[in-house]
Amino acid sequence: MNFPSELKYTKDHEWVKVEGNEAHIGITDFAQRELGDIVYIDINTVGDEVSKDEVFGTVEAVKTVSDLFMPVTGTVAEVNAALNDNPELVNSDPYGEGWMVKVTVSDLSEVDGLLDAEAYKALVGA
Repeated sequence: MNFPSELKYTKDHEWVKVEGNEAHIGITDFAQRELGDIVYIDINTVGDEVSKDEVFGTVEAVKTVSDLFMPVTGTVAEVNAALNDNPELVNSDPYGEGWMVKVTVSDLSEVDGLLDAEAYKALVGA
């Protein structure tokens, strides 16, 4: 499994890549492996401010639907449109082309409370 060291992680298996006051968010390699083949992603929170730990969408795999939890409070600026036609990008490239949303972060100090790669690896037993 892949655990990029430049990312932050949540106990709910989302990752965050912060650049200035913006962040790309997706699900981790571990999460996509656990879910299996992803067939649909539903995110209808564009333009909304979503608080830390609130649901910002869902991801549907062949056997289950899982909520997506916002790792930091922010306004959803963009949803990865490529996922509409190719939700399997989350399976093949969860940290690259498979990102889910781009948000404008309201409180950058919340990033400090997230897990680093080593802590996340320990959480998932890798």
